[in-house]
Amino acid sequence: MNWFGFGFNGFGQIRPADVSCKVNTPVLLSDVCRSCVIRSDCRVRASWSSRAHVHHTDCGTGSHVCVSGFGSGSGSPEQVCGDTFPESRGCTDALISERHLTLNFTDRVECWEIQQPQNKLVWKREQDLSVNTGQTLPLVPGGYVMPRSPFFRALRSELCAVSLALGTEHAVMLTSGGTVYSWGSGSHGQLGHGALTSQDEPQVVEALWGVPIRAVSAGSWHSASVSAGGDLYMWGWNESGQLGLPSRGLEEEKHRAKSGGNTDQTMNKDETNQADMFISIQAFPALVDVPNVSEISRISCGSRHTAAVTGTGDLYTWGWGRYGQLGHCSENSTDEPTLVDYFPAHSMRTAPELVWKWSETRSTCLMHKGSDGSVHTHSDEPH
Repeated sequence: MNWFGFGFNGFGQIRPADVSCKVNTPVLLSDVCRSCVIRSDCRVRASWSSRAHVHHTDCGTGSHVCVSGFGSGSGSPEQVCGDTFPESRGCTDALISERHLTLNFTDRVECWEIQQPQNKLVWKREQDLSVNTGQTLPLVPGGYVMPRSPFFRALRSELCAVSLALGTEHAVMLTSGGTVYSWGSGSHGQLGHGALTSQDEPQVVEALWGVPIRAVSAGSWHSASVSAGGDLYMWGWNESGQLGLPSRGLEEEKHRAKSGGNTDQTMNKDETNQADMFISIQAFPALVDVPNVSEISRISCGSRHTAAVTGTGDLYTWGWGRYGQLGHCSENSTDEPTLVDYFPAHSMRTAPELVWKWSETRSTCLMHKGSDGSVHTHSDEPH
């Protein structure tokens, strides 16, 4: 199985042998486990500076996590794999951030501070073996975990959460009935409640009431959801065009480039009139059109960029692209959803049924090419 990545690579999290800051076109990722046979059930998680593989192996070591990028060690004598996280043996799922690795086991969940020469257990919670919710991190029985203190936060059981996305300062949750809740900071409209105020407890996103939702995602200050019918809704901050709506910031960048960097040159009348159409903050969910696409299957938000998989298996990205995280062979940003043409050019498509997330700013996009030529996408954002 092959995985692909692009975006920020300053710590070798995409290509360990080539620590260059920017990878602006998809490249084949190197296997982290050098002495293990990686199977098709491998999971990959990513943060800004690190990448973690969660997988079972055929070398007799069972499930474990291997880490590359910032925080990965050279390997101790007792490690079977060069970058195996020793404390991860037997885990079923994991999330990685800049300082912490959260590990989910059948009977417990642990949070470890990644440090050399020895990792440090900073939090642990026992789990009832009789409760098997089928949830994936950050959801755990009774609530969810955060990679910072207090690490665990409870959720009311009647909410019936099936998916939870964590932004920098907010959370977006999907229930079993297809209803969206959000809470946390609302300073950039990222809660979708129509105001810029914060909410301490989960509150229904009323603008989506009655619209069955099947997927949600959260960036640093923006959020997204996909309806059961494949419609894309986005809200929050749009400074870099991450909502797929006209961005004043990007237009001003284009204007400065045209004027040779002259900041004193003002916009002409047509440009000024067009400025009325720009959206800096979208406090309510807005229906976003992706040209020539009839259905969105999956959506994922980075810090200031967004990615979507269509019903036909194409990958579109938009927003901030300074480190190549849009995969368009450039470092340009855009407020227009744009096809990542590398994959159709190589006869590859994403698998629309796969649940996936995107990583953070200066990020990694992870693509798995199946034996049938399909490409699976997965990645996670640090918090």
